[in-house]
Amino acid sequence: MKESRGYLVIMLMMVVFVITLGLLVAVPVWQTELQREKEEELIFRGKQYAEAVRIYVQKNPGRYPASLKELLDKKCIRKLYRDPLGPGGQWNVILTTGKPPSGRETAAEVMVAPERVLPAIKNAQILGVVSSSTNKSVKIYNDQESHDKWLFFFGQDPKKPPKIVYYGEKK
Repeated sequence: MKESRGYLVIMLMMVVFVITLGLLVAVPVWQTELQREKEEELIFRGKQYAEAVRIYVQKNPGRYPASLKELLDKKCIRKLYRDPLGPGGQWNVILTTGKPPSGRETAAEVMVAPERVLPAIKNAQILGVVSSSTNKSVKIYNDQESHDKWLFFFGQDPKKPPKIVYYGEKK
């Protein structure tokens, strides 16, 4: 009777070992899949903002929104989406650095700034959004492997990426 209990304990330890080994293999795969889903959501939401800016410019020729909330107020976007990868869900916004591009041209240079600093920027003209996450991505989007390089803006040409100037960076 005591021998069978010993075998039972050994078998139970083997089962626990096999389950632990399975989890060690499954967790990284699950994390990668979760990351891919968030990246797909980032692409969807980013494109929604780029389209909202396009609609805003179409409704208000020659003008660009000064805030993301203005896109909602003018009914250019259904809701304000959060950045699925950025800390706190806050976006970085893509702004013009000079004369905003027309519908037929793309911006040669853009400024990227945290959404929270928009009130401090005089005459802010939003072109789109970019994630505030600086992490390396699982997916490659427009030849970029970092979330903070995945630009989503009105008039974007994926074959001609603009020069990026960061808010507070000296020219």
